[in-house]
Amino acid sequence: MNETLKRAISGAVYIILLLSCISYSKESLAILFGIFLILAVYEFCKLAHLNFYFAIPISCLMYFYLWDRNGITIEIWTFLSLFSIIMAFKLLFYLFNANKTKFKLLTRYTLLIGYIIIPFILTNYICIGKGNKYNEKILITIFICIWTNDTFAYLVGKNFGKRKLFPLVSPKKTIEGFVGGIFFTIICSVVLSKYYIETKNIYIWIVIAIIVSIFSTLGDLIESKFKRVAEIKDSGNIMPGHGGILDRLDSIIFVVPFINLFYLILYYVS
Repeated sequence: MNETLKRAISGAVYIILLLSCISYSKESLAILFGIFLILAVYEFCKLAHLNFYFAIPISCLMYFYLWDRNGITIEIWTFLSLFSIIMAFKLLFYLFNANKTKFKLLTRYTLLIGYIIIPFILTNYICIGKGNKYNEKILITIFICIWTNDTFAYLVGKNFGKRKLFPLVSPKKTIEGFVGGIFFTIICSVVLSKYYIETKNIYIWIVIAIIVSIFSTLGDLIESKFKRVAEIKDSGNIMPGHGGILDRLDSIIFVVPFINLFYLILYYVS
């Protein structure tokens, strides 16, 4: 089987599994992302040289007790989101500091919690809409926006890109592609919010589209730097032609804390 066909099949299986579990119920979403979390923790432990025999049980316990937003207080939700945001900014410093390649052991475990475990927990919170009801369309739209950003950033960059965005980490990404990704993601978000989610608050989805475009790109760059420092091509090999779970979900886990922060801002302002 050639590489293109292998990549297409594994990608299709991933998308069908993802959309099916999100659409079916909040429990099926929780189970799927619980499995993804275990795999992502294992892959991150290999990248960061951590003990996964210790990290996986801790991550499972945290996920089990915190995955349901209806079962926690607004204060806990706020704390989880802010802690993850702080870790995100620490990783942004890591990304933009060319000399920064290593973290102390305690910092690596802290990043495991804030960069990997909490975002997987927070992903479940995104699907809670009005009246604390499960609304699968919200998360599906966010995933489609991420895929739209990736696709059009690639297409615009390939055809019109001249200026490199971050050549030290990802030589193929361009500034033109980045701007093109934002533009088409906003269009995608507006169309889906109006005709799929059927909301009148389109301006909220324009903000979410901008958050998705900026932070999904940064999330991809951060994971690329982790792999470059570790001198590996992919975080794992569970998905033929695509790599590991972190290779597929590096964008969403970096985006989710910022979307949750946006939710919280809307909550506190209202």
